[in-house]
Amino acid sequence: MASAQLLLLVPLLLLISCVVMASDPSPLQDFCVADANSTVKVNGVVCKDPNLVTAGDFFFSGLNKAGNTSTPVGSRVTAVNVVQIPGLNTLGISLARVDYAPWGINPPHTHPRATEILTVLEGTLLVGFVTSNTENRLFTKVLYKGDVFVFPVGLIHFQQNIGYGPAVALAALSSQNPGVITIANAVFGSNPDIPANILAKAFQVEEATITKIQSKF
Repeated sequence: MASAQLLLLVPLLLLISCVVMASDPSPLQDFCVADANSTVKVNGVVCKDPNLVTAGDFFFSGLNKAGNTSTPVGSRVTAVNVVQIPGLNTLGISLARVDYAPWGINPPHTHPRATEILTVLEGTLLVGFVTSNTENRLFTKVLYKGDVFVFPVGLIHFQQNIGYGPAVALAALSSQNPGVITIANAVFGSNPDIPANILAKAFQVEEATITKIQSKF
């Protein structure tokens, strides 16, 4: 009897595990094109009337164009998520092109709602991610053209172009709207500022150092 109950319990536990590990909700119809004009707030975006959907709702053009890397960090991300392609709504996937100037970085950041898989199209990248407290283990790898690397959901990660020419990568993410939290911007560029004395204690530096850093964001 106990064995029979165990056999019934295993599939149930597997099913629950799949649900818990899922990212975006699974679609319940062929498509649910995002209606950007709707004022209704849901977990995702309200579906557009299917009779008004066109092929253009599933289309984006422009990833062949290099992003302007004349930024303080020397990189540019061209996102292609549900904002750019309404047809991605409920499909649990998006992507981005990342361009890097020589020695430019995509600074430490997280995607709170997505795992990322990065493919190098041109150049050489140093990539890495850090595990959660308390281990805070750093995994790094040098990637060349055609190499692929995975950044687990929610973990802080980064990329740096360590070559002398431009680099390009394509990132796929397991959410229609993965979100991005750039660590430096969030910590030192919040609105309003996080009190300098709190950050000084957290980073174990003088308040004047924190104030100087905050002035750059």
